Amino acid sequence: MFRSLRERNYRYYASGQVVSLTGTWMQRAAQDWLVLELSGGSPASLGLAVALQFIPTLLLTLWAGVIADRFDKRRMLIGTQSALGACGLVLGLLNVTGLVQLWHVFVLCFVLGCFAAVDAPVRQSFVVEMVGQAQLTNAVALNSMTFNLARIVGPAIAGVLITAIGTGWVFLANGLSSVAVVAGLALMDQAALHRVRPPPKERGQLRAGLRYVRGRPDLIVVMVLVFCLGTFGMNFESTFAVVARNTFERDADGYGLLITMLAIGTLTGAALAARRSGRGVPRLRLMLLGAAVFGILEAAASLMPTYELFAVALIPVGVAVMTFTTSANSTVQLAVEPTMRGRVMGLYMLLFLGGKPLGGLASGWIAEVLGPRWPILLGGLASLAAAVGGAAVLAWRRRGAGSVDGGVARSRRLG
Repeated sequence: MFRSLRERNYRYYASGQVVSLTGTWMQRAAQDWLVLELSGGSPASLGLAVALQFIPTLLLTLWAGVIADRFDKRRMLIGTQSALGACGLVLGLLNVTGLVQLWHVFVLCFVLGCFAAVDAPVRQSFVVEMVGQAQLTNAVALNSMTFNLARIVGPAIAGVLITAIGTGWVFLANGLSSVAVVAGLALMDQAALHRVRPPPKERGQLRAGLRYVRGRPDLIVVMVLVFCLGTFGMNFESTFAVVARNTFERDADGYGLLITMLAIGTLTGAALAARRSGRGVPRLRLMLLGAAVFGILEAAASLMPTYELFAVALIPVGVAVMTFTTSANSTVQLAVEPTMRGRVMGLYMLLFLGGKPLGGLASGWIAEVLGPRWPILLGGLASLAAAVGGAAVLAWRRRGAGSVDGGVARSRRLG
């Protein structure tokens, strides 16, 4: 289950990520709460903050994938992780000194989003360099476990700290936590990395990556599913805070508990994915099933009448969403040529994160007009529809391929 940790470089990376991601989730919870406080509880303002944080993904992630294929990923990550930590420190200083205004938060959301947009495809494609092809699926699952362990601990700590000492100190703690992941990257043995020869410098590398994906129907189905679920189904940042505050009349610790309950489910789902990683490569069938079950469970959770039932319902939602995301990520990385991995993962992260501005704004508007539960219900139904559509496309292509193969075989017999 923990085979990837045998790699020394990956141990350094994972150890730093535990600390840094805990700080990241503390900041996310504090940022959502700060926006609601500064805006008087406006769901639309929270949706705008989420949108500003993810808009840079639309502009930068594809080009970051090209850069990831050509340059030293470890050095790039040291730079982006340092910059992300600096954003937390600046917001924390503005907050604790009492100078922070809503527009400050919006600006820093955009700046943080710029560095995160570059960081994402580089970080995703760096995993295989640390552990090699054989351990990639296991490492992706362990990354998800680390991410979701932080997702449990971070918001819980943030909820307590926000109530006790305010949001500003939470931002400062996140800024300092980035030191851990930067130190892990700096201590790596570069000779032990599984690097591939970068492609030659030439024009049209981005277009070449897009053409490569266009010629792979299996990758297209994964990309469309990732976009639909990431945009409409996984808007937890802009829905849970509103549901906790406006529907169930809970404080910051109540919001933190909702994130924690979801993370218990996602951590469980990641652990199951790590156990499955020893059984061979991930299958598209599992990815489609995870997407469909996630949609059903999310829609059902939106109908829960009490805060306690809503919180408990988030656990199976987390298991399903992690089944989908780990299988989708591993499927893409193992299915592509090594020299294309950065560009393909750039497109993957663009679709996974780039729709969040649209999803965040739509969720805020729907919550304002129809109520806080509706974005969750509609997001679940949209995810279910995308999964059914993806399964139908793949089944249709298999039948078409089977008919062609059968026709060729009959022609050969007649000949």
